[in-house]
Amino acid sequence: MADRYPIPASFHRVEETIKRSRFITSLGHAPDLESARAFVAAVKEEFPDATHNCWAFNAGPPGDTAFVGLSDDGEPSGTAGKPMLTGLLHSGVGEIAAVVTRYFGGTKLGTGGLVRAYTSMVNLGLETLPTRDMVITVRRALFIPYPAVTLFKRMLPEFEAEVAEETFAEDAGFLVELPEERASAFADAVTQLTDGRAVIREK
Repeated sequence: MADRYPIPASFHRVEETIKRSRFITSLGHAPDLESARAFVAAVKEEFPDATHNCWAFNAGPPGDTAFVGLSDDGEPSGTAGKPMLTGLLHSGVGEIAAVVTRYFGGTKLGTGGLVRAYTSMVNLGLETLPTRDMVITVRRALFIPYPAVTLFKRMLPEFEAEVAEETFAEDAGFLVELPEERASAFADAVTQLTDGRAVIREK
């Protein structure tokens, strides 16, 4: 699994009319199955009079199929949920849920037309979706000599590290949180900074 990947930064919605049917795509952050189902339920509650509220979600890293779900919600089997999920899994975005709401406008689209419509509506939402990085972090407990503290604190931004706790006894103690991908290089830099006198422990 990647140490970081894009996830939805906020709720996002787009709308389009396709052959007189009104389509509304709602996208949101779904870090787990519970939140994905809650998102779907909230959108369905918002549009109870819609002809269909089709949905799909991937509550894991991009492309991962361990925590996925989908529903055609009354559309012909395979014409809505599946193409929606395919779009999400190939988007490069993780932890994402999508609901495409349809108000039928009187013109039937046919199975091919439905697949194209639901695919395009997910893609339309993804094009303008605001994202942020999901970063897997680790914690390290460090004890360093006092003369090294100033330089130690200056190097923290370089490793995207943040101090969660400080203690001052015989040595200066810090509990630091940082991206897992940077932990090894960070330990090397601290060891070099303190001429090997730093004590670093996993938390």
